[in-house]
Amino acid sequence: MAKLKGMTWSHPRGYDPMVACAKAWLEKTGVEIEWEKRSLQDFESFPVDELAAAYDLIVIDHPHVGQITRENCLLPLDEPEHADEIAPIAAGTIGRSYPSYNWQGRQWAFPIDAATQVQAYRPDRRAGPVGDLDDILPLVSAGRAILPMRPPHSLMTFFTLAAHLGFPLRVEGPELIAASDGEAVLDWIARLVAEMDPACFEMDPIAVLDRMGQEDCAYDVAPFIYGYVSYSFAGFRPARIAFADMPAIGGRLPRGSALGGTGIAVSAKTAFPEEAKAFARWIASGPVQAGIYAGADGQPGHSDAWVSDQVNKRAIDFYSGTRATLEGAFVRPRHDGYMEFQQQASDLITNGLRGRERYGLLVGRLNQLFAQSFRN
Repeated sequence: MAKLKGMTWSHPRGYDPMVACAKAWLEKTGVEIEWEKRSLQDFESFPVDELAAAYDLIVIDHPHVGQITRENCLLPLDEPEHADEIAPIAAGTIGRSYPSYNWQGRQWAFPIDAATQVQAYRPDRRAGPVGDLDDILPLVSAGRAILPMRPPHSLMTFFTLAAHLGFPLRVEGPELIAASDGEAVLDWIARLVAEMDPACFEMDPIAVLDRMGQEDCAYDVAPFIYGYVSYSFAGFRPARIAFADMPAIGGRLPRGSALGGTGIAVSAKTAFPEEAKAFARWIASGPVQAGIYAGADGQPGHSDAWVSDQVNKRAIDFYSGTRATLEGAFVRPRHDGYMEFQQQASDLITNGLRGRERYGLLVGRLNQLFAQSFRN
């Protein structure tokens, strides 16, 4: 009987549901899947082609698909003979999660985890989330708000604010954003971080949420942060964290938050392609996502889980409270060369804001890096 190996990311949200689903799959089919994990930073940057050489199943981020297509390291999953299983996965997607893994006409992964930048707050200290971004500024001044600015999250916040402010992001290149628009976005970010704890530049969302989950934490709110349902569960950390739609700007409804989440992909080098693809279809299906996957502390990518009263109740309405933001989320560029740009641009923004560099110079360099990221 086939024995498969899978790679995911090192957080209970990323690892525990894969192990639980593998156990159920073994009982169902006799196919064993052993899951390993990598750190979040490694997960976001490790070459997929190297993972494909060592694993049958790989959990990936959608911005990798352009590189993946060039390297031929994954198998397309949109097989006509399995359309009856695939169609409900596509129809049940949250926002643009499913099409974010589609590139050059093929589907390279199925969404199993849906996320975007939303708002996190302490429900034991606040009656509800902050409604407008202007209202965050007094909390920043009082030391009560935090924003994860460790790369790549500085760039994710740039993307989110640009789209939310109504500034077009030109994902097809060669220029990412108009100079004046980019300067306005950087000005907003600078207003948020100017009086913020400088530790924000070294913090990713997990670091922020781990700190917010402590009883005596100074922070009450993180206005733009990737949602992590784990922190809303009773007992996961000393204090529970609630999640809500991101703050409005000038009365605008949430729109354009930088889409995250993960998809499950199959290595082109696997010795067991049919077994691996069958598992991918199964774990991405609505009943599994709303059942075993959510029950094992996952953050499902299928709407069956997002509309479930049982799933929401356990998580302080995490899903119903953030769905509007996720439905309007922005799909990052995905061309071959984007991942290198993401790291360089994130470093540029983080270091530029730290050093209080002129916004015009930062935007010019950002656009230059973006133009260079397109491979001929």
